[in-house]
Amino acid sequence: MSSISQRLAALNITLPPLATPAAAYVPFVRTGNLVFVSGHIARKDGKPWVGQLGGGIDTDEGKRAARAIAIDLMGTLAAAVGGDLGRVRRIVKVMSLVNSTPAFTEQHLVTNGCSELLVEVFGPEVGAHARSAFGVAQIPLGACVEIELVAEVQ
Repeated sequence: MSSISQRLAALNITLPPLATPAAAYVPFVRTGNLVFVSGHIARKDGKPWVGQLGGGIDTDEGKRAARAIAIDLMGTLAAAVGGDLGRVRRIVKVMSLVNSTPAFTEQHLVTNGCSELLVEVFGPEVGAHARSAFGVAQIPLGACVEIELVAEVQ
């Protein structure tokens, strides 16, 4: 089986460095064997990926935004484990907030963009996770999606 770094390279993914929080929080908290990664908003070309699902952004674009967030989340998770994602034993939980119109009901499909990439990178035994996906009226900076995760680590 290929390593996580090999899978990322095969997918042409370079993880970003740890970002500086935009408000009064830390990027992650480790307690025992759990790492809680703060919510990351969708970014496109370095700027917030703004818009509302069902109101200018369709499900496929939202799924791409959620996939982009997964890459940022993995970058933060890598920082939490000293750069070695091989120390991740399990992605435990993903929570997704989707900036949605009242009529939009495909938050779960949008969130698949994140979930599917996590499984592709970590494999099903480590990457498959519990999950919640919510439609919300707004997200900071007008972003279309925000996602946080919890991981078990060595």
